[in-house]
Amino acid sequence: MKLHQTKNDLPQEKREKVIEILNQRLADAIDLRSQAKQAHWNVKGMSFIALHELFDQVATEIETHVDNIAERVTSLGGTALGTVRVAAQKSSLNEYPLEITEGPAHVEALSTVLADFGAKVRKNIDETAEIGDADTADLLTEVSRSVDKLLWLVEAHMQS
Repeated sequence: MKLHQTKNDLPQEKREKVIEILNQRLADAIDLRSQAKQAHWNVKGMSFIALHELFDQVATEIETHVDNIAERVTSLGGTALGTVRVAAQKSSLNEYPLEITEGPAHVEALSTVLADFGAKVRKNIDETAEIGDADTADLLTEVSRSVDKLLWLVEAHMQS
């Protein structure tokens, strides 16, 4: 991996490992954002407006994380691999079911992908801390807290 020049004092070998982790989460976050928009655009049913707005909130918050993850990659001297085509090729998330329309089905699908993404981010917190990059671990902790809150907001629609 060719890195751009930087005076960041994290050793190059460590930066390369972190950049690889971050670019994987970047692909997943871009995919997650698009899955939330898929739900936002296509939800139907009695809870339409509440879910329509909630799913848009999820997409908006994830977009903030997309930007922060990509900027961390570049601040470490890497290249953020953030096109839709790259995300489609590299995302580790399951495909969103395109045929669903009912609110409960979207709640189930979006909560599942949020939980999967959150678990992967938590694993990366530990990995980046072990590598010795506390700043990236901190960034990912922020992402994890946010995703957990979004998961709670979405899952609340399935609970009584």
